[in-house]
Amino acid sequence: MKENDWDVLSFIARGKHRENILKLLDKPKTPSRLKKETKLHFNAVSRAIIELEKKGLVKCLNPSQKLSRFYQITTYGKEILKEILKLN
Repeated sequence: MKENDWDVLSFIARGKHRENILKLLDKPKTPSRLKKETKLHFNAVSRAIIELEKKGLVKCLNPSQKLSRFYQITTYGKEILKEILKLN
């Protein structure tokens, strides 16, 4: 693990919903689908996705679309999630 990875692990641990959303993005999903699966408010899901995307943990598969954007975990996101699961 790289030194910067500990910062990302801490970032995930600080957010209530980030780890759960990261786990759910093993298959492409829209924020609306994540909202239904997590029972969170849409704003909480959107905020978590934006934060995870900025860290390179998830990516938008169809960024040119305004509605029904699909997101999926990145390879880096999978590595970080694996480390999180080891620590839990």
